[in-house]
Amino acid sequence: MINIYVYGLDQFVVGDISRELTSSLAKLYEVEEDEINFVAPHDMVFHKGVEQTSWRAIVEVRLPEEFDKFQNSAKELIFHYISEVAVHVEVTFIYFGYHDHYVKLNPDYPHY
Repeated sequence: MINIYVYGLDQFVVGDISRELTSSLAKLYEVEEDEINFVAPHDMVFHKGVEQTSWRAIVEVRLPEEFDKFQNSAKELIFHYISEVAVHVEVTFIYFGYHDHYVKLNPDYPHY
């Protein structure tokens, strides 16, 4: 339900960040850890033709609008962890209503 997209960092670095940051965000948002996912697209960040990977990380947090009250604390957590691996970090929160999000889990397999 809370999806965090990290652009401009190596995918394995995002995996390490997700391992460290998931439990802190779950506690902050008062949700189960299973409700937080990190996405690391295979991409590069550019500025004026110069590649910025690991120099500038762009983070989008997509989550239900009811969590907006935690935005400042979540921003600080994200800055703390991602600033360890990137020089510059920007975070954008993108909110949606519960009616805008759907999940279909196959009951024959574990969630994770």
